[in-house]
Amino acid sequence: MTIAAPRTTPSGTQADSSGEIRGLTGLRIVAAVWVVAFHFHFTAMTGVTEVVGVLGPLITSGALGVDLFFVLSGFVIAHTYLATLGPALHAGPTARFVWARFCRMWPVYALVFHLFGLWLLARLLLGSDSDIAFQGVQPVMSVEQWVQQLLMVQMWDDEFLDGASWVGPTWSISAEWLAYLLFPVAALVFHRLRHLPLPVLGAGAVALMLPIASAYATTGNPYYEWSWVVRILCGFGAGVLVHLVVARLRRTEAVRRAASTTAWVLPLLMAAGLYGGQFVAPGFGGVVIVGFPVLVGALALADRGPATVLARPALVQGGKVSYSLYLVHIPMFEILWLAQAYVPALRGGVVGHLVALLVIGATYPVAAAAFRFVEEPARRRLRRLGAPRPVVAAPLAVDHGDADLPAPAPPAGAARDRAPAAAAHGPRTALPTPRHAASPTRRAALAAALLAVQRRRPTHRADTWGAFERAGLVRATILHAGSE
Repeated sequence: MTIAAPRTTPSGTQADSSGEIRGLTGLRIVAAVWVVAFHFHFTAMTGVTEVVGVLGPLITSGALGVDLFFVLSGFVIAHTYLATLGPALHAGPTARFVWARFCRMWPVYALVFHLFGLWLLARLLLGSDSDIAFQGVQPVMSVEQWVQQLLMVQMWDDEFLDGASWVGPTWSISAEWLAYLLFPVAALVFHRLRHLPLPVLGAGAVALMLPIASAYATTGNPYYEWSWVVRILCGFGAGVLVHLVVARLRRTEAVRRAASTTAWVLPLLMAAGLYGGQFVAPGFGGVVIVGFPVLVGALALADRGPATVLARPALVQGGKVSYSLYLVHIPMFEILWLAQAYVPALRGGVVGHLVALLVIGATYPVAAAAFRFVEEPARRRLRRLGAPRPVVAAPLAVDHGDADLPAPAPPAGAARDRAPAAAAHGPRTALPTPRHAASPTRRAALAAALLAVQRRRPTHRADTWGAFERAGLVRATILHAGSE
């Protein structure tokens, strides 16, 4: 990574050799499960109602998990790409960034969207009523809508979420795709904000969450005209600002201890806020959304407590599967809900509850299969299609800063001089010994002396001139010695 940050901490929650912050990857599965539980609580069953009665707003406020995803996404994208895209807008890095994000999002999205589209089409053609999905506003089945869904742009001309997407939750996929396309330009601004005082950057991250928090405080929900634009831009931007703070903080013991304590205390305060908010007004507890940037930053810096739990292999793997889980769970729930409408035994009783538990429990294995056999293989293949052609030159040991960007090619002369040695011994093998090398009884030949000077590889103009002068002195000394 080109971002100044330690590679590891004692817990392994900081960026590893791949640049991944494992604690934040583990947080993704927490956010995904929160959303899944929120959607499942609409299942009309006695057992579900009783669980919701106990856990209350911890489940009914699960839509906040989407906003947590937005903050996480902004942080991770800035962590990976801001140092590359921020200094200037260039076509090559921008195209590689957009292509990388498309390869990450589109393959499994396209699969789920088409399979569920066939389900909706079958219900439209064979169903006995006009409702084809369990949405407040029914999705439109048309060629135009299919094209918009296929390109992940279905939200861009729609004020509200309901009915905009065939697979209901994919409104956020369309919103995030917009954020990715805007990021190369936004990175120019964020990169120039990186030297602002840390309190200003931190306050800015929290302030960006206030528009959505105020909606919860006044109306009890974040749904209003174009609210999806506010949610993605504010959440994503807050994540980027938090990254700017985290990247500049020194990882002293005091900082890590404070971050670990915050990562413990803040979730408890947010849970208490969700519970207490219901006594103020319905949905008021959603104001805890202002704590999301602080939570993400704390987990990125912490080296104990929840950060170590989230960094465990099972949760990290769950974080990798979380995108597929987010996509597949609603189609699976829709099948259950339709079956309950026609089979009374599935609406309650032992059989109904067992089937419901089976369905919600199967969402993760199905998502894991989608990740393993569709999402990850397709991403790799698409990335290879868009990768630049390899340069036939000696490899150099270069810190790319980001796996998406190729290393700069060496100068032509350097490539000629190093190609034989690199091919035989690797990128850092010394230059071949000249034929007329020095011996105990005579001086080195001119070629050997010049090659020794060349090995210095000056990097500044002053050093280049100094190397030129040294080469001249070596040449003059050898010629003078030969004339004696």
